[in-house]
Amino acid sequence: MQILGMIEEFFGMIALVTTMIGLIPQVYKSYRIKSTSDISWLLLWNCFLCSVSWIIYGIITHSKFVIWSNILALVTSIISILQKKHYDGKK
Repeated sequence: MQILGMIEEFFGMIALVTTMIGLIPQVYKSYRIKSTSDISWLLLWNCFLCSVSWIIYGIITHSKFVIWSNILALVTSIISILQKKHYDGKK
């Protein structure tokens, strides 16, 4: 059973890291160029809804990796949505 726990932890860490780097480059690029015209609202709201759903699932299944990786994704999604609203509103 210990091997299964190690495998779960390994893939949980991969999920955590890949989720963290998912939208972060886009957030940085948008901040740097002060534009979000190439990002769709559908993508941003989909990422937001996906993160919320995974957090709820993680809470139900008591999976700390699912919860924490998706909290990070949720924060990044919220930042992206706020950037889109801010930069598109300036036009």
